[in-house]
Amino acid sequence: RAPEDEEEAEVGWQEKLFSQFEVDLYLNESACQTPLDRQYHEEIRKLEKAGGRKNHRIFTYTDHDRFTNLEELCQKVTDSDHEVPSYLAERMANVRRRRQDRRPIEASSLKSKIITWEPSEEFIKNNHVINTPVQTMYIMGDLGPYGKLGHREYEHVLCTIKVDGNGVITVKPDFSGTKGAYRIELDGEKREVWEYTIENASAQVQPEEEEREQRMFRDLYGRHRDYLNGLVGSEFEMPPPGTLRLFVNGEIVSAQGYEYDNLYVHFFLELPDQWSSPPFQQLSGVTQTCATKKVGWDKVAHFSYPFTVEMFYTQEDEGVFPYSLPQWPVLYFEVLSLDFWQRYRVEGYGSLVLPASPGAHMLTIPTWRPVELGTVAEMRRFFIGGSPELEDLTYVRIPSTFQGKRLSRFGFRTETTGSVTFRLYCLQQSRAFLESSALRQRMQSVLDRLGGFSQQSSVYNVLEAFQRARRRMQEARESLPQDLISPSASSM
Repeated sequence: RAPEDEEEAEVGWQEKLFSQFEVDLYLNESACQTPLDRQYHEEIRKLEKAGGRKNHRIFTYTDHDRFTNLEELCQKVTDSDHEVPSYLAERMANVRRRRQDRRPIEASSLKSKIITWEPSEEFIKNNHVINTPVQTMYIMGDLGPYGKLGHREYEHVLCTIKVDGNGVITVKPDFSGTKGAYRIELDGEKREVWEYTIENASAQVQPEEEEREQRMFRDLYGRHRDYLNGLVGSEFEMPPPGTLRLFVNGEIVSAQGYEYDNLYVHFFLELPDQWSSPPFQQLSGVTQTCATKKVGWDKVAHFSYPFTVEMFYTQEDEGVFPYSLPQWPVLYFEVLSLDFWQRYRVEGYGSLVLPASPGAHMLTIPTWRPVELGTVAEMRRFFIGGSPELEDLTYVRIPSTFQGKRLSRFGFRTETTGSVTFRLYCLQQSRAFLESSALRQRMQSVLDRLGGFSQQSSVYNVLEAFQRARRRMQEARESLPQDLISPSASSM
């Protein structure tokens, strides 16, 4: 390649480097229409008096140039040549993403006017889309043949730089670094290949400036943290030590696959030992009666019935919590149907153990109903309603009155029916979570020093083995006669 085809230029932010086309255009004063054009005319005249422009193939389009406006206006969603922008795309293209002249909203007005009931046209135009002010700059290359510079068809974008109102700088394509040069292939009489690299020529930040910037960031984050604490307030209560608070925001979504129409669900929550609930908390409920709708092969009743439950788990031995898993509450429910003649039928029984992990859970629970031998019970169910039903709903799992070691259901006949879908959002709150998270952080720092995941697994295995050996030693000590382990007996 000839030496005249090689060029290196250092470009500053919003620095204007004129192309040969712009020099030929703006040098003629009659072609200048806008104040910006006349300003470029004066600058080019000064350049010509000083000996002409120093750049040849590399030039720039700044934020105020017409090329920048057209580039943002003509951006396509796809690479199809036959793409026609929709009405919304055309209207949105006119909403410029530069609003430096927009006045900032005061904090007081922002808090008092959360909803604007009568928005003006200007308000709708400026706020119907998330609009961050952006300044754009294009570094261009005139890739025409030697001696034919200044033709618009040979202009190609080498680099696009954008800076938004949040201070985020976007460089596309990225700095070359070790990735090698970028290539531009031209299709013409001669198949030419141009290569160019982009390097960051900005001066390095001094240590004092970097420290001052970090200090400013810490102050900003500190003020933001204080602001968030002010929004939360000091009334955020924590449960007592050794207590787990469990919130369940649940929803009975639907019931599907049942024989009869007009379904409703009756449910209640059973709390095991060491669980309690506030006095005002209702642990049972009944949904509305819902008609079914044909969805595929099943008849589905969409309840969308919400319920909220708050519970507390109190561990007697605080040293064990939270390492021992408690028994979790169980949600028992039955599905019933009610027809036009006020005949109700039991459609199914089921149970659901509340999830032990916090978060969102979507669960579909199958149900069953008891049946009797012969056709009389089914005829009674069909003609006059009613059917065999459980006196104690806890018989779905383990009856609450059962005290033995073995539970036999021999001879108990059931029939599989439909299923009920639940959506549960579980939240857990405990001081032990804070303590355990701090313990895990400390342990992680120590394990990092030890050397990684292999040491981490080995240390955890040693700790678990130590706990198992300690429990076995305690059990063996309790099983020994008292006279053998008593100090007085050993001295005699």
